[in-house]
Amino acid sequence: MTEWWLWMYVAAMAGGVVVFTRWRADPRGVPPSEYRVAIAIPLWSGLWYLVLALGGGRAEVAGHTVYWARYADWVVTASLLLVALVLTATHALPGRCWRLMGALVGANVVMILSGLAADLMADLTARYTLYAIGVVALLAVYGLIWGPLRTHAHRQPERIAAVYTEAALLLSVLWAGYPVFWVLGPSGVGLLGSDTTSLLLVVLSILSKVGWSILDLGRLRALSDRGQLAVV
Repeated sequence: MTEWWLWMYVAAMAGGVVVFTRWRADPRGVPPSEYRVAIAIPLWSGLWYLVLALGGGRAEVAGHTVYWARYADWVVTASLLLVALVLTATHALPGRCWRLMGALVGANVVMILSGLAADLMADLTARYTLYAIGVVALLAVYGLIWGPLRTHAHRQPERIAAVYTEAALLLSVLWAGYPVFWVLGPSGVGLLGSDTTSLLLVVLSILSKVGWSILDLGRLRALSDRGQLAVV
């Protein structure tokens, strides 16, 4: 993994922490919990990529390098991104849909751990079986996002529901890249080299963590500026 890209990622996550901390000081009607989640995502992710940049967080398995620190990052930050999406879906509602949030986080944990287990497998049949389980778990996440969670989101005022739709669409598109890069990279068929895969994952992770949170919180803050953000 190219060190330059790792340090660039750490810098991007640090920048995200600074931006969301400053926004939290001027919340503009957005609850503090949403800022805490937004800050925790780049903070946790940046720490694990710092470990990678310093030469840790990896192991040699079945003839290729497994970057297990990525999974330590994803299992927490992907869960927090889903929590943030639920908060947007229920922003103007009296409840927070805790059971649905738990189902999303649970499916996400299965998805990430399946990817890690697949990466550690030397046997190809076992590897792709676990990979398939992870893909099914991702599809379950999509089903919850665009099914029951979308239904809750559209119980809110139209403009807030539109923020949810934009955030859900962006997250869905970005997350589709992870299984694709995994299977095309060294962990899968090897069409992409290690450096190329690392670069793609760095760019994708910046967009799906800091970039996504900027869109989500920025749109909610903009509605507040127009007097259209109502919190129950």
